[in-house]
Amino acid sequence: MIRSAVVRTLLALVVFAWCSEAATTRAGVLTLDNALELAMQNNLKVENAGLEVGKAGDSVAAARTRRLPSFNLTVLEKRNLTEESYEFKQGVFGTYPGIGPIPANDTEIETHPGFTTIMEASLEQPLLQLYRINLNIEQRETKQAITRQELRAQRQRVANDVKQVYYKLLQTKGALRAIDESIVFYRNLDQLLERYLAEGTVLKSESLEAKTRLAKSEYDALTHRNDLATEKEKLNHLIGRDISVAFKVSPVPESTVYDVDLEAAQALALQQRPEIKEADLKVRHAEYDRRIKQSAYIPDLSFKASYYTPFNTELLPRNVASVGLFLRWEFFDWGRKGDKLAETCKAVKQADNAVRQTKDNVIIEVNHQYRKLQESRVRLKVARLSRDTAKEKLRVAMDQYKHKAVLLKSVLQDETSLAESNRQYEDALLSFWKAKADFEKAIGEE
Repeated sequence: MIRSAVVRTLLALVVFAWCSEAATTRAGVLTLDNALELAMQNNLKVENAGLEVGKAGDSVAAARTRRLPSFNLTVLEKRNLTEESYEFKQGVFGTYPGIGPIPANDTEIETHPGFTTIMEASLEQPLLQLYRINLNIEQRETKQAITRQELRAQRQRVANDVKQVYYKLLQTKGALRAIDESIVFYRNLDQLLERYLAEGTVLKSESLEAKTRLAKSEYDALTHRNDLATEKEKLNHLIGRDISVAFKVSPVPESTVYDVDLEAAQALALQQRPEIKEADLKVRHAEYDRRIKQSAYIPDLSFKASYYTPFNTELLPRNVASVGLFLRWEFFDWGRKGDKLAETCKAVKQADNAVRQTKDNVIIEVNHQYRKLQESRVRLKVARLSRDTAKEKLRVAMDQYKHKAVLLKSVLQDETSLAESNRQYEDALLSFWKAKADFEKAIGEE
């Protein structure tokens, strides 16, 4: 009777699993591709990295305006606190025939005691400074290119994070599904053993063991459901939507065919990893900085046009307009320019060293992830064989139990072994996809 009840229980498990699968609808299913697309559109870190690119573009546009003329208006409103007067001696401006001395007598002119307004409008066009201005523009364009590579790197990091969380969700979901099936099995078995315990056909220890296994499975189901809720919140946050949005995940394919040529992968990583391109751009940025410091030895020369007019004063001329060249040159600076130039030369050397270090780190990472991918393949093969072995052992145990060749305890142990083998196989499968995601990130793919 117990044997037939166990068989009915196993059949009930099959029906339960089929019904659960059939009850799953496509509504609210979030595929991995959809999750990646949403993350690239809505993730806050990706958005901030994109804003950095925009800020760098604004900086370039602002620097370009330095090549154009500058227009300035200066207004000075003042009131004299002391009385001022100007005395002109007789004939100070000369003595002319028929006119006499100018002025004819000693003359004193007092300033206006009220407010005096002086206004000047000017136009200034840089000339020799254009060389340094163009260097600044090119340096800021290089900075913008660096932020684009930082954006690519951020997109790759977010894509990898999304994949890892998505695969973790699948892993937890698979483990929870197996636990739920075990709960159904142990509940049916517990009810069956309770009835036979009352009839005195089984030992009390067998009934207690079934209850213990049921309680343990229910506890495991609770922890896995909590983990599943937390992981869904993390994924919602990564893809930039409300963390309370409910969704289902779509299983990854069973196929694990992924041929990789290590040398080709290394070459591809050196070609498309944003960290390497960013390091090269930083060398160029440092070179521009060095050239800008060298340009400090060139004097500033500008074309300047100005218009000057005072108000409320009779002494100064009314309107003054002028054009000319304005030169400024700091010919002695106590060695400051040379020290700054030496500093930038060292920065260029540091940037060169960073390029070499970055390339080495990329190759090391590619090799490491390649080895992890190999290990995950072998682990998956072992897990598949272990699962098949556990299935066969349970089949043999069930057949022996029908013929009273083994005890119920042996069947339960084999069932537990099969459940553990299924979990390990699912872990190994998802570990392979995680290793594949890490390898794709290592070679610079999103």
